[in-house]
Amino acid sequence: MLIRAAYDKHTLTVYQAYAPGIAGPAVAQQSLAVPAFKVERMTWIKPSFLWMMYRSGWAMKEHQERVLALKIRRTGLDWALQHACLSHFVATAHPNPLAWKEQLQAAPVRIQWDPERDLHLNPLPHRAIQIGLSGEAVPRLVHEWVVEVTDVTDQAHEIQALVQAGHLQAAADRLPKETVYPTQALPHLLLEEAC
Repeated sequence: MLIRAAYDKHTLTVYQAYAPGIAGPAVAQQSLAVPAFKVERMTWIKPSFLWMMYRSGWAMKEHQERVLALKIRRTGLDWALQHACLSHFVATAHPNPLAWKEQLQAAPVRIQWDPERDLHLNPLPHRAIQIGLSGEAVPRLVHEWVVEVTDVTDQAHEIQALVQAGHLQAAADRLPKETVYPTQALPHLLLEEAC
């Protein structure tokens, strides 16, 4: 399994979809530390733009009308992967289901692998990582990891319109450039069996 993301030397981009009541203030303040954002709830970050489009229905689903690109510190992702557990039992990664369940309950981060999506939001043969943050991981995201918040909803709608018009190359040219992300992730999080 490979993590694909848009990244530079110090940061990588992950996506989340929100209702306008969270997205607007978050962009204005360049922070998720806004009243409507609940740090006590699990929140999922996704490095795949097209998987975010699949999940949010091109930013058309209720309470997901605004897609934000969060530039986070790479050290934050490293911390998340070091404190993560797969979201389901994998025999080669855990000695038994009980041990996995105990690790899952203790871990502040969950890792899930879902089929990556193409421009038509159809599944591809490779997987995209979803990173679920809870407990101490959420305040870390909010107060330590996020360095930039950008609303990419208009970009999402432009790409969708190009796809609907059959201009697939033009749509592809508007996508963020996601490449294989170099990670020191623990091997048990990158298992093929995690599919």
